[in-house]
Amino acid sequence: MENSDAKHTEETNKPHKPIEHDYAHHQADPGPSPQAVKEKDINGAAVILRWLIPLLVIALLVYWLFFKGAHS
Repeated sequence: MENSDAKHTEETNKPHKPIEHDYAHHQADPGPSPQAVKEKDINGAAVILRWLIPLLVIALLVYWLFFKGAHS
């Protein structure tokens, strides 16, 4: 039998909690802080991964085609 805590269940159609402005008032069930919502992604990996993943896929495809053609 599972123990499930009702506070930690997620509903797909339920709207997100609003940004927290008065933590003391909502301390039992706070929403996200403004800093967490508005934080800029300065050192993110998205730019590198956007180029790295396609290059790796192409390199592996060329590698696979080269060795598959060499052994046939």
